Amino acid sequence: MIQAPLDPGFKPAILWRNKYEEYVHEDNNPVECNISLVQTDGTTHTYKTHIIHEKHPHEELNYLYLERLVKFLVWSYGGYKIYLEGPSRNVGKIEQHFKETKTGRFDSQLIGEKVYGHPFEVIKTDFSPTDVERTQPLGRHLEGCRIGFDLGGSDRKVAAVQDGEVVYRAETEWDPYHQKDPQYHLDGILDSLKKAAARLPKVDAIGGSAAGVYINNEVKVSSLFRGISPELFNSRVRNIFQEVKAAMGGVPLTVVNDGEVTALAGSMALGKNSVLGIAMGTSLAAGYVNELGNITTRLNELAFAPIDYNPDAPADEWSGDIGCGVQYFSQQAVGRLLKPAGIELP
Repeated sequence: MIQAPLDPGFKPAILWRNKYEEYVHEDNNPVECNISLVQTDGTTHTYKTHIIHEKHPHEELNYLYLERLVKFLVWSYGGYKIYLEGPSRNVGKIEQHFKETKTGRFDSQLIGEKVYGHPFEVIKTDFSPTDVERTQPLGRHLEGCRIGFDLGGSDRKVAAVQDGEVVYRAETEWDPYHQKDPQYHLDGILDSLKKAAARLPKVDAIGGSAAGVYINNEVKVSSLFRGISPELFNSRVRNIFQEVKAAMGGVPLTVVNDGEVTALAGSMALGKNSVLGIAMGTSLAAGYVNELGNITTRLNELAFAPIDYNPDAPADEWSGDIGCGVQYFSQQAVGRLLKPAGIELP
């Protein structure tokens, strides 16, 4: 195995899983273990897999395989209700993880209560539910006068476009992570939008992207607002983009995950559909435009996706879990590896 020079302990998830799957293929009696994730609108995705039989000498690897896999599926596809078709012993351990461990509770509370508004459930089943996929068209309009913005952890970007031509763009540093007053965020967003609007004869629509989970313009989970108390989050942040819309005269406004905007922009630039987009900035996200050119209901929030199986991997500062994507494919990765690279910065 080739070691990463600046992170010699790095154990890529795909290599660990490849080795595990060798054990599964060697097993004369592998066990089917399907994982189904259900969202509140009924959208359902089933991931089909096999695990090692309980009498196999490497059976103890089953829990790590399933726990990391379920976590990945929860943050990539989304769903508050998880159906596990497999041995009761493994189902019980996964359920216990999401209820009783610090990192498991972080995932289950954010996904279940904050994103979907329901308690997170892990359910033993003998039959996987039927897959249901929902998609929606988004954007692709360049005519008229439009504003686009992106909210990152270190800067916010804005552009004004008139009939497909960029007439204004700006990038402004800000520090949203640890601000306790949501007025800071609102003022910053409106400052950028109003400067862009001043360069246009009118504003027909506004489109925005940001790290996190947004459903119908409602903020569900976002690291940009993690310094805000739960009370203020519910009273001010959850519908902050409704305030933005009202302040901008009520023009049509849509905000989605920055990974989805990346996929959409890539699809438009390439003139092709079925495009995967990856947004690597202060955090990490992904998005997907399907064969019809539509976005899906998948969460695509890969900041918490486990990609390093090294037991001594660095911990994510927000969730506390180790080996998560944000520590490897973002500005945080650069900061983490400066010292091993021999780079000194103020």
